[in-house]
Amino acid sequence: MKRIILIGFVFGSFAALVSSAVAQAAAPTQDQSSLGDYAKKIRKDPGTAKARPKVFDNDNLPTEDKLSVVGQQSAANAAGAAPSDDKNAASAADDDQAKKQAAWKAWQTKLTAQKDSIDLATRELDVLQREYQIRAAAMYADAGNRMRNEAQWDKQDADYKQKIADKQKAVEDAKQKLGDMQEEARKDGVPSAMVD
Repeated sequence: MKRIILIGFVFGSFAALVSSAVAQAAAPTQDQSSLGDYAKKIRKDPGTAKARPKVFDNDNLPTEDKLSVVGQQSAANAAGAAPSDDKNAASAADDDQAKKQAAWKAWQTKLTAQKDSIDLATRELDVLQREYQIRAAAMYADAGNRMRNEAQWDKQDADYKQKIADKQKAVEDAKQKLGDMQEEARKDGVPSAMVD
């Protein structure tokens, strides 16, 4: 019941506001005139057109010159003394941006190369582990072979385990190097989308 009363109150307030706004718009006072009347007055009186500031719209928007939307022109720009400085500043900014992009691209190339080396080392480690598992399964499946070649198997087993340990260390080192490179790239201001 309270909700119905609240909704009715809100709706009634809204209707009262709308009706008062419509009443004000429908009955302009003597001080208010329509926009059309003002435009006609401006067109008839040529003296007032010169007093108006220049208004830009889509039809007369300059394409060659810059449009200042903040305050008045400075004295140097008004006299035309600094257009070459603006062009030099713009070209310097473009050069600076191009250098940043090139540096970012170089970082991205380095990081991609490091990621590729990690992928390669990981695949090599996976191959070594699979070979070891296959050899171990074959060796332990045949008890006679195990007894005849026990010394040879022990040597091969130690070699495979050492190779696997070395490859795991190489993968961990490569991952650490990638992390360090990513941190350096972030410190150099490379966007995180290019780093990750």
